[in-house]
Parts: sequence; C-alpha cells; structure tokens
Amino acid sequence: MGIMAEAAETATRTVRLTVDASDANARADRVLARGADGLSRSRIKGLVEAGHLAVDGRTVADPAHRVKAGAELTLTVPPAAPAKPEAQAIALDVVHEDPHLIVVIKPAGMVVHPAPGAPDGTLVNALIAHCGDELTGIGGEQRPGIVHRLDKDTSGLMVAAKTETAHAALVEQFAARSIERSYTAVVWGVPAPTEGACTSAIGRHPVDRKRMAVRQRGGRAAETHYRVTRVLGARTASLVECRLKTGRTHQIRVHLAHAGHPLVADPTYGRRRIPDELAEPARHVVAGLGRQALHAATLGFTHPVTGERLRFTSPIPQDIQGVIDAFSGG
Repeated sequence: MGIMAEAAETATRTVRLTVDASDANARADRVLARGADGLSRSRIKGLVEAGHLAVDGRTVADPAHRVKAGAELTLTVPPAAPAKPEAQAIALDVVHEDPHLIVVIKPAGMVVHPAPGAPDGTLVNALIAHCGDELTGIGGEQRPGIVHRLDKDTSGLMVAAKTETAHAALVEQFAARSIERSYTAVVWGVPAPTEGACTSAIGRHPVDRKRMAVRQRGGRAAETHYRVTRVLGARTASLVECRLKTGRTHQIRVHLAHAGHPLVADPTYGRRRIPDELAEPARHVVAGLGRQALHAATLGFTHPVTGERLRFTSPIPQDIQGVIDAFSGG
C-alpha cells in the first residue's frame, strides 16, 4: 500500500493511499486506519462522513464503502477542532434571555456546534462569547448549552441552557415530547389530504450515509403532523405548517419528500430541476434561495426553574418570503 502524506502551512494535510490486493473489498475506513499515521478510526469515520474522502476522484461519504485493489484513496485532513469550542464574537438574534436560558433565532447557514468540516463559526462559538464563562461545560464541553439542533440551512428558533439545572430539565422535556415546535415549509405541489401525519420510520440511507431515508427496517419511529395553510400559484407549491412529535435528523425534509412533496430548493432531498411550468421570475427566485425553504417558527416549553409556560414565534425570513411572493406573483 503506497502512502504519501503532505503537510501544508495551514496544517491541513492530504493522505493518499493506493489499495493493495490484500485489501481488496475491505472497508475504506479500515484501510485508511491502517495506512494513515496519527488518525484514529473514529476521526477517520467523521472525516469520511463529512465528505473529505475521494475514491478515484469521486467523493465517498460512507466509511463502510468497499474499495477495489488499485483504487486511489485521497483523504483531506483539516486541522483538528479545539478540544473545547472557543468564544467568537458573532452577532446573535436574541428573543429571550434570563439567568437560566437563552432563546435565539438561528440564521440559515450557521452550524449549531463544531464538527468535522465546521470547526468554528457555529452557534456554540457565538453563545460562549455572548454568555461568557457561565456557559462553559454546561451539558458537556463539546456542545455547551445545546439541548436540540436545527440543520445548518434551516433557520429559526432555538433554546440553549445556561445552567446544568436548566439543561437537564429541557432535555427531559424534549425526551417527553412536551416541547411545542412548529415549522413553516414551502413544498412542491399540494399534499393530499391537506392535513395529516407522516409516521414512517427514519434511518440512515443504506447507500449514502450523509442522507436519511424512510426505512422499513432498522429506522427509528418518527412522526410529523402537517397542515397546508396556503396554496401558492396554480397549485405549483404550498405553504405548510409542520409540527414535530419526534426529532429525527432531517425529519420534515425526509417525510415530505417521501410523500412526494419535497421542500422547495432542498439540495439533498428536493427535485433536481425546477418544474418547466414555473415561470419567471419565480424560477430565478427559487434557484437563488440556496437552501431548503424551512423555518422553525414556533417554540414553546415550560421554564425549567419558574415553571412558567413560554412560547415564542419567529416571522418567516425574508429569503423564504421572497419565494412565497414569487409563487404568488407578488
């Protein structure tokens, strides 16, 4: 197995391996673990799932991908994230804050916590800077204060804990499904019936490990209640309210796509091309959205210390509103 490692001044390095005949049909992560000095199996797994591996020039995101003899593996290894997230002065849209918790509107494009491929610039980095040392270590050093997540390109309301007591209580509420969460989505077509529930189990896609999928076996129970609130254009799209009973990864996106009504502009589960019947300027607006049309609009929970029932709402962000207006000819 030929190996060449390159170290750049940025501390990013590239590991290149040529698969020996003895490793034919072996898992990619196991081949890399044997040939990439200084990288643990778990670190390699995370890098592969984050899209840092190419096999013969093609990106592969499944650590269990079977490799052929003679295949060229190229693993890009970015600098390791700090053991503890660092404070970064990033503006936050705060809608509520008290000594125990903080509620913010996360913008589209922001990752919730540091991870491979997103070592900084996250909501956690911003929260540490905003809240100071009081947040450090709450609920764990890697994800201080975090009790739930939103996808990078989903905007909307999130609550974070500022004390261990608040963190434990909020986690318990999420586990008990007593948290109120509603999302605003723009989907292709008009779901029929216009109100109902999607209850298919969700798990990792059997081939593409970066995606989730409805699974007949091996998935986890998932329940999304939906309601069409407005039909857009000539039934080209709909504005849909979604309420979660569970919190699986990509749940709304997977459920609605499986039902035949994927979110507009969803790069992972959406349509590969804009329907021909959609006229300009709506085509231009949809193409320019750059993220799935999904916004966490409502968040309600019981305050972990005072016992007061809190409920927050967030208006539809300007970019999604622009899509709605374009469909409606506004």
